[in-house]
Amino acid sequence: MRKIAIVGLGRFGLAVARQLVSTHVQVIAIDSDPDLIDEAKDLVDLALVLDSTDERALRSQEIHKVDALVVAIGENFEAALLTAVIAKRNLKIPQVICRASMPIYAEIFRQIGADEVIQPETETGIQLARRLANPFLEDFFDLGEGFSLIEMHAPSPFIGKTLRDLNLRAKYAVNLVALRRTARSTSSSGEEVVKESIAIPQPDDVIATDDVLIVIGANTDLGRLPKE
Repeated sequence: MRKIAIVGLGRFGLAVARQLVSTHVQVIAIDSDPDLIDEAKDLVDLALVLDSTDERALRSQEIHKVDALVVAIGENFEAALLTAVIAKRNLKIPQVICRASMPIYAEIFRQIGADEVIQPETETGIQLARRLANPFLEDFFDLGEGFSLIEMHAPSPFIGKTLRDLNLRAKYAVNLVALRRTARSTSSSGEEVVKESIAIPQPDDVIATDDVLIVIGANTDLGRLPKE
């Protein structure tokens, strides 16, 4: 089982902890505020009131043995930076991920060797802009170097047509990798039963109104898909 340490239990750190616990990852929560640790202690595997800038204290709790450490300290950049340096350079933790509230902080984290830098406010704004510009978009995964994987509700020009008819690769230079389909039925008691399934697309599959298309391609090509 993977073991992840989260330093800083503000809204971001606590949200990460909850999600990790739900996926059966072992979580160690660290904060210098006893009240925040008290709030998290029943959620995570281990909750520690600890100064994350104290290398000896971290080693005493075997934090150097975790698979990854998330620096989620929000307001005290100096403490966040020192924690990241200790985790990456001294404790040799394989993966150190830092939350940055400002672009300059993000660049500093990258300079000291952070494996990944998260800017929640910026990324949330980008996601919102994408959803506003593309109402059909359900989810978006940035693959880097100008490529993305998106989940989109079937646009009206696609409905009732087969994948062979749509010929997405030739017309849009994108690839449909999966279809998420919704099936509705009625139970013996008269209640509606809704089931979702993932299907590997076949050339003669007909696109239905409730289908969600999982598509991969260059961002410029994905932007040419119908938005109706």
